[in-house]
Amino acid sequence: MREKNINPCKVNVASETGRLRAVLLHRPGVEIERMTPLNAAHALYSDILNKPIVDTEYHYFSGVLEKWTQVYYVEDILEELLKDNDIRRHLVEESCDMDDCDDDLSEQLMVLPADELARVLVEGYEDPEWDGKDDERYLLKPLYNLFFTRDASSTVYDRVLVNSMSFEVRERETLIYEAIFRHFFKVDTLNAMAWDRDARTEGGDVQIAGLDLLCIGQGIRTNTKGIKYLAQTFAKEREKFNILVQELPKSPESFIHLDMVFTFLGKHRCMAFEPMLKKTGLFAGKDTTLISIEGGKVSYTKVPNIVKGLEQLGWEIAPVIGGGRDPWVQLREQWHSGANFFSLGDGKVMGYRRNTHTIDALDKAGFAVLKAEDIVEGRVNMADYDKFVAAFPGSELPRAGGGARCMTMPILRD
Repeated sequence: MREKNINPCKVNVASETGRLRAVLLHRPGVEIERMTPLNAAHALYSDILNKPIVDTEYHYFSGVLEKWTQVYYVEDILEELLKDNDIRRHLVEESCDMDDCDDDLSEQLMVLPADELARVLVEGYEDPEWDGKDDERYLLKPLYNLFFTRDASSTVYDRVLVNSMSFEVRERETLIYEAIFRHFFKVDTLNAMAWDRDARTEGGDVQIAGLDLLCIGQGIRTNTKGIKYLAQTFAKEREKFNILVQELPKSPESFIHLDMVFTFLGKHRCMAFEPMLKKTGLFAGKDTTLISIEGGKVSYTKVPNIVKGLEQLGWEIAPVIGGGRDPWVQLREQWHSGANFFSLGDGKVMGYRRNTHTIDALDKAGFAVLKAEDIVEGRVNMADYDKFVAAFPGSELPRAGGGARCMTMPILRD
């Protein structure tokens, strides 16, 4: 049986590529099987998933992380928190209120054992009177997207940004993360909606480039008011600060977040979708803006692209082009999260093996290609390599619409 990690650590992330010391995951559960072709779009999926294959793929994904760092699982922490009656009542009442459940259900849930209640809050609660015909089977809705732990919360330096989700189906996730970070990790939180009801942020759009720089995507999930909230927050706290904003296409859905087209691989390397850099195709006319904060004053400057913007700020960073050089292959691999890499440390990353042209581009850039199965089963030691990509299997997981960075919420980095 897996040992549960219920001893909180310090919370601090000041870069995308510092040596990873702790990460928060959620293993996909029964909730992902509670979709049908009728409700998948509402759940923000373009297809329904085969859970046994998801389980195998996630085993190798999480197994790589367990070999490298301290791993926390949402379900373990939630179960521990639900032993506190005040936290239990808050989560139950707020969850039922958001899903329009009646008071009777709230009282039924209150008396469940902590492990059972933790499961129900994630997997949903079935209507006992469901007749097999009504489209809505669950009184308390399943959290289909909870395994994308990046989106609803983001560690930003020594605080956690509890994100203001853009779609109702994901709003209840934030209740769980707010409780986890306030009561388990005991860290201060930020929330754009507390500043403006219409402000929206999501973690896939927020990248901590360094102590004085955020890179943020502006699109269908993170809006201008959400970015303004972050700018004003840091303008009050820092003498100098910068936010580099990349405008994203509103469709198709593979461009929902910045980390679907741009991720940091190390201090001097990044993965990038070429049309974003060249401002061609879907990125024609999409602005890249540098927000500079100095002495409380905020200014805005257009820059050619995100890499040029980093260079203007003194960064030496060279892009690896996702999908290689063929524009059709670039589109195909971007669709399945080909640019969505997660850094374990400087020059040490993980991502989907299915994106063969992207993995080949990393190989040519000097990254040793390691199979996740070999790492998990002890045939390969990541510590033996200065630069590597831990390539894990992905046929079902990518169809959910995210990759390695989406499924990880780093809590502590060097």
